[in-house]
Formats: sequence, structure tokens, C-alpha cells
Amino acid sequence: MRRHLSPNQRLTVGFSGGRDSVALLHVAHRLQPLFGFRLAACHVNHRISLQAEEWQAFCLNFCDRLNVPLDIIVVDVPRDSVEGLEAAARAKRYAAFGDIAADWVVLGQHRDDQAETVLFNLIRGAGLLGASGMPEVRSVRPGLNLLRPLLDVDRKDIDAYLQRNSLIWVEDESNANIGFSRNFMRHEVMPLLQSRFPAAAGNLAAAAGRFAEAKSLLDELALLDLNGLAPSFPLPIAMLVELPEPRGRNLLRFLLAKQGVRIPSEERLVEALRQLSDAGPDRHPVVVFGDKHLRRVRGQVHLEIARS
Repeated sequence: MRRHLSPNQRLTVGFSGGRDSVALLHVAHRLQPLFGFRLAACHVNHRISLQAEEWQAFCLNFCDRLNVPLDIIVVDVPRDSVEGLEAAARAKRYAAFGDIAADWVVLGQHRDDQAETVLFNLIRGAGLLGASGMPEVRSVRPGLNLLRPLLDVDRKDIDAYLQRNSLIWVEDESNANIGFSRNFMRHEVMPLLQSRFPAAAGNLAAAAGRFAEAKSLLDELALLDLNGLAPSFPLPIAMLVELPEPRGRNLLRFLLAKQGVRIPSEERLVEALRQLSDAGPDRHPVVVFGDKHLRRVRGQVHLEIARS
């Protein structure tokens, strides 16, 4: 926190009422006189669990005891999302964070969460971005950044802190449901790995940092390959064709990420580069990525909103 915070900044803790966010808010409250920030909390009520109102009441009571202002945000999570209920709730939660009037939104993910995220993303076939796990800091919008100060902290240390300070928290019953992939990773896969390889969580979390460094270097390479052009579309197709295939793919990945386009797989990116590069001058191939698509027109690659 010392690396990132300035005096009198507005800091809002994402407060679910679970063990990690309870520990984080309690620590932030203690550190407030030291750093001189203005502390608040935000609770996102997803209205999924039957206990949602009880959790909200717990958060109100906890913040009242600390004299910390609490903002309640109620969201509607689509039950039929193709990405699943868990992912849909996460998307709504992070979208809600973007509306917070603060300089920092602070979240309680810790080292074990980071390890699970890295392993989960690798198994799903993610590239360097997914393998980099969760960044310590990232921009939410201009003037608002997200901070995860506990990424180097072990879950056991958080539990010890809660016990030492006689803190209570709420338990989300869905966290025990191994039907959710992340819960299966947490309750079944990681304990098995750590029973054989005790340093697994720490090593996976450390690997995230090295993957993030590698991604940063590849981003710098993409900027060099742009040769002074702005990192946006349209892009001359000749620039992609003249590069070796791995560098062309890296440049395309970099530009898509800049525009917030999620790339489903490396194979999809390879195919997109092939279609755009191999098409004849009279052809206008289109490659769809969710609600956006790439189109080659008159020697330029354009990124457009897909029509419904």
C-alpha cells in the first residue's frame, strides 16, 4: 500500500462480508491514520443467495461499528448467462466497481487465490495474460484504480489474523459447491497438489509475476513492431504479413487486448491471422470475437461492432 497510496486519497474496500474482505477492511481501518486516506466500503448485493439480505445487514453492522461509510449496490445477475452464473456475477460486480467515487477500489484476493487463478487459466488454455493471474494494480477507468494488497499473503495468515482479533464473517454457501469450477479447484485440486507439493501455491503465485513480466516484454515488442503507429485499428495488413507469424500474432493480440476484446484461445488467434493475411485483394474476410469482429477492407484491418 505504501508503494501506491498518497495522502488524502479515497480508498473503498470491496466488502462482501467474507473472511478475506473482513480482514482487509479491519486492516485498512487500522492503517488509515498511518496513510491518511479516506476510507469507505462497498457491498455488492447480487441477490442470488437466500442469505443475501443477511449478508448485507452484517456488512452494515460491521461498518457501523468501525464508523466506515458503506455503499450498497444491488445488481441483477442473468441466470442464463452462457459463461455461467459465477462468471456473470463477477462481471456485474466489477462493472459496479466502475461507478464508485474513489481513487482506489481495494480487494481481498490473496496468494492462494492467485495460485488457483493461474492454474485454472492454464488448464483452460489461456495465454500469457491468463497465466499472469490477477494484477496487483489495474485501471478500472480514468481516475480509479483497483488494488489487491494481499496477493503475497497466505490464506493461513489471514485466518490467524481473524482469530487473533476475534473477528467474525459470513460464509457464502455456494463456496462449498464444487459444481463451480473455481470451487472444485480450491477444494479438490489444490489440496491434493499441496499434499504432494507443499510449495505449489507459492510457486504458482510467483510464476504469475514472471508471466506478467514476459507479457510486458511482448507488449513492448508489439509497440516496436507498430513502428510509430498508434496502437489501434485500422491497421495496415502489410504490417501483419511482413512480420514473422509469432510476432504478427503477438501484435494482433496486443491490439485486440487494447480494445478490450477477449480472445477465446490461441488457436482462434492463429486462425484469425491466417484468414486476414491469406485473403485476396477482392475478398473481405470477417473474424468474429464476441460482440466485435475484425474485417479486412482495402488493405486495412478494421475492428467493428458485430451487428445482431
